[in-house]
Amino acid sequence: MNQWIKSNDVLGTTNRGTPTEAGLCTLCRADCQGKCETWLSCLAGRETLYPRDFGRITAGSGNVTPVGVSYNALRIMGYHYGSQGAPESAASGDSMFNEVCLETEFGAGDPVRCRYPFMTGALGSTFIAAKYWDSFAAGSALCGIPIVVGENVVGVDRESVFEKGRIKKSPELERRLTSYLRYFEGYGAIIVQLNVEDARNGVAEFLAEKYPGQVIIELKWGQGAKDIGGEIEVSSLDYALFLKERGYLVDPDPSLPEVRKAFEHGAIRGFARHSRLGYLEAGGYEEVRTKFMEQVAHLRALGFGRITLKTGAYGMLALAQALRLATEARLDLLTIDGAGGGTGMSPWDMMEQWGVPSILLHSKAQEYAALLAARGHKVVDLAFGGGLARPSQITKALALGAPYVKMVCMGRAMMIPGFLGSNIEGVLRPANRAKVNGNWDQLPKTVTDIGRTPEEIFNGYHAVEQKLGAEAMKDLPFGAVAMWTLVDKLACGLQQLLAGARKFKVGELSRDDLAAGNRETARETGLTFVTEAQDEVARKILTSR
Repeated sequence: MNQWIKSNDVLGTTNRGTPTEAGLCTLCRADCQGKCETWLSCLAGRETLYPRDFGRITAGSGNVTPVGVSYNALRIMGYHYGSQGAPESAASGDSMFNEVCLETEFGAGDPVRCRYPFMTGALGSTFIAAKYWDSFAAGSALCGIPIVVGENVVGVDRESVFEKGRIKKSPELERRLTSYLRYFEGYGAIIVQLNVEDARNGVAEFLAEKYPGQVIIELKWGQGAKDIGGEIEVSSLDYALFLKERGYLVDPDPSLPEVRKAFEHGAIRGFARHSRLGYLEAGGYEEVRTKFMEQVAHLRALGFGRITLKTGAYGMLALAQALRLATEARLDLLTIDGAGGGTGMSPWDMMEQWGVPSILLHSKAQEYAALLAARGHKVVDLAFGGGLARPSQITKALALGAPYVKMVCMGRAMMIPGFLGSNIEGVLRPANRAKVNGNWDQLPKTVTDIGRTPEEIFNGYHAVEQKLGAEAMKDLPFGAVAMWTLVDKLACGLQQLLAGARKFKVGELSRDDLAAGNRETARETGLTFVTEAQDEVARKILTSR
């Protein structure tokens, strides 16, 4: 039984499908007409932080003592006095919540500056990532947050050109880089993942030659949705044969006569493409360490000054290896993606049953990072991901992993504005419908209740126009405007929660800003149960003379 609430009367939101802990549907559709909280936030922005119909209502939380261990079982602590990292105005009591600084940075050497502590999940070879990439890229660049080009982009590109097994030309990968760099303003970064297929195809060498100093390379150790490599599904027999020739596992095998016959008769409608597993060598930690360090050294020799690592919902051994090796190799970021995350195609039973849930994995990551720090190591900067979407969850992830976590990685939440903006653009700019992959013929009531022009529909439209100018807005995808609007809402909500904790810089958050809402969560996270937090000092006040 799913315990998450499907509709929210206070915000006027509802889920089309089964909701997750973050309020997203388990199946998030590009053609969705609304309206979960994230969907509505892409249009109404920070208005969704407050109850609807103000002036005609009163509102009260239905919050009860949470059951089970989850991010929703954490409580954010607020304080009635004090300030950390506050501006000078705080001394006179004149400070406001919007003075909270959300800028952050990560990196072992020359840091990557970000306007907000958010980054996208990996958007790789899935067709949905390719279709809406221009919105994702432009929106991320304008917001000043990192975007991740996921695995296998080169391998599935039919226009890619190889010489002696190494990539020499990849129009799709180059398009993805160019569309981000066009709007890049010095905040954020573009990160390109390197899985086993990409390494074999020479993607790192290609990037080092064509985009020196412009790209961060990311090594890949799985993700929160699965642990057997990337998958996509294709519906074309010809394309399936092409992918098989590229060296991928295609299931069922399109070269078999019986499979072709089944496809011709409609009994088989699609083919799943799988990546190699990689790391098949047996051996202990030292063998893994040697191979990893050799790979990092090779990337350094190519000229990559910044290297990151992405790991998934594996157990404690893999987590410890990732933390230790990323720290020793002086990598710039380690993204830890808990079970529950995911953006594309994964075996569903695996996605439901495999791996360590986000809050448990993140809690253990902080514990292990503290062990490394206690031994004198400068721990690699961390990013936590795994089904996070709301300002409260961002706050909790940053505090839970403090002081090591610098970023929160969001996959599907950051894709929704691309879908929604493109659907709206396809209606309002019919000539662009095919280009932006719009799915609607007309605006649904969920949109027209807000407005009928982009200036009316998107809460953040005029802010983006002020930034770029009216002429530039003609070329900007509506999906980028929707992302700006969503990020503005997330940032505002985060500022409010940090201000309540009296933390005026995002880096000031600590584990003391959280408490566990039930004792099981306290035990698993190492946090204090909510009524025991500060209880000792409270008793001294009451019993002192």
